[in-house]
Amino acid sequence: MEEAIELLKRKNKDKKEEIAVFISELRKAGCLKVELDPDDSRKRLYTLISRKNILDELRTLDKNKISRGEIEGLLKKAADLIRTRVDYKFILILLFLKRVSDQWELSYEKEYKKSLEDGLSEEQAKEEASIATYHDFDLPEEYLWDNIRKDVSKLPEKFSQALKTLAERNSELKDILDNVDFIQFTSNRENAEILRQLVELFSEKKLHYVSPDILGDSYEWILKYFAPTKAKEGEVYTPREVIGLLVKILDPKPKESIYDPASASNGMLIISYKYVQDNYGEKGAGKLFLYGQEVNQKTLALGKMNLYIHDIRNAQIAFGDTLLYPKFKKGEGVKDFNIVVANPPWNQDGYDEEVLKKGEFWKKRFNYGFTPRQSADWAWIQHMLASAKKDKGKVGVVIDNGCLFRGGKERIIRASILEDDLIECVILLPEKLFYNTGAPGAIIILNKNKNTGRENKVLFINASLEYEQHPEVRKLNWLGNQHIAKISKAYKEFSDIKGFSRAVTIEEIKNNDYNLNVTLYVFPEEKVEKIDIDQEWKDLGEIQ
Repeated sequence: MEEAIELLKRKNKDKKEEIAVFISELRKAGCLKVELDPDDSRKRLYTLISRKNILDELRTLDKNKISRGEIEGLLKKAADLIRTRVDYKFILILLFLKRVSDQWELSYEKEYKKSLEDGLSEEQAKEEASIATYHDFDLPEEYLWDNIRKDVSKLPEKFSQALKTLAERNSELKDILDNVDFIQFTSNRENAEILRQLVELFSEKKLHYVSPDILGDSYEWILKYFAPTKAKEGEVYTPREVIGLLVKILDPKPKESIYDPASASNGMLIISYKYVQDNYGEKGAGKLFLYGQEVNQKTLALGKMNLYIHDIRNAQIAFGDTLLYPKFKKGEGVKDFNIVVANPPWNQDGYDEEVLKKGEFWKKRFNYGFTPRQSADWAWIQHMLASAKKDKGKVGVVIDNGCLFRGGKERIIRASILEDDLIECVILLPEKLFYNTGAPGAIIILNKNKNTGRENKVLFINASLEYEQHPEVRKLNWLGNQHIAKISKAYKEFSDIKGFSRAVTIEEIKNNDYNLNVTLYVFPEEKVEKIDIDQEWKDLGEIQ
């Protein structure tokens, strides 16, 4: 080891301190064993761990890993336990707590072992390994999962205390954990028994070795599983394939900023992160700047948890009414972003001129006009436009199909935005994609920097027939990968495809009274089945 260090000194001319950093990194990576010199306690002996030992440790790691199927099976059992009797959010809270606890224990074990190797006594090593800086979250040992479940009769109190302590010691968790009360939840005997069963169920597996992708997908599975039920209560879950299409079209890149003004469970931000991760690697995704705002406190908590479960830490999520009080500001206006993306509440009522004028920066945000009281669709779109960078910002919004052709105040807003040549593409989606409505919905892409050849034109894509039956929900449709590829390719090429897509001049749209109804410009060709008359007669004869 000393020879290796001397070689590094000669080759790289590193300072002594830099060599120490190098040794520290080797140790952190598990490639270096550190012991006290038995002949001189002031010295330490450094030994490179053999390739065999490293491989043995990796095999242990693989052995302890839980598969995607196992974790989803665990959550399906949890879902069956609660059905519709209990708010599914308690499953997600328990999943989050179990993950935090198991990762704390894993970090503790590693630091304890290293501290012993560094010559500390067992007591000193325990104290060292418990220091908060070694862990993702500051969590007292008494509130670790296995310690909480020791006394079944006190589960509600212990979990509530654990949540309170986590929130107090970790300010970033305050919004997530502040409004969860296990004591109130278990005020009836049935819920107390459900909590006990859920705790025992989650205790079957250790979650510290589960990858963020698998755990994140499992979290999303719970959201999707309960989406049909929660849709009846007004909650909106955007199908991830719809988000995937939108993100593919917007094509985010490292170092860009992405903002969702109606962030809910943060699906838009998470899929944007994954898109960049897949195309530019983990480092590229880490260079994204993610922002979101959500008006519902409980939904905000779910969204923040979703980010943590996916191990995404480069996001800022704010609480508040976006249309009235946007939280991301710059000078005397709203902050601007490279990409603004959202599925805001469709036809949200209560945001007419009188109400919007009570909010901040209304002159700069709603300069195209005020929306009618019964639908804030174009108020959302205007806020998103105002939040997009002046010369290169792009907006992608999933919205009610009706906003494309309704008259009155909405027509005036639509006409003004069209005349400024900001609308680049309108996509009609298939019906029955969404859990809360059978209506088809639409995607509008707005671009402040249209490419050459796209000026004064709007591309209309009629994707109403681009679907297949949903694999899990009988009454729903969904977008397959082939449909997403076809739609995004048409957008990228800005191409005319008979019965599917067409680039239309703003002059033609103007002549149609600024109507953006996709079927007015592109109508899908019906597939006509060719019948072989001779074969039909032959088959009929065989039947007779």
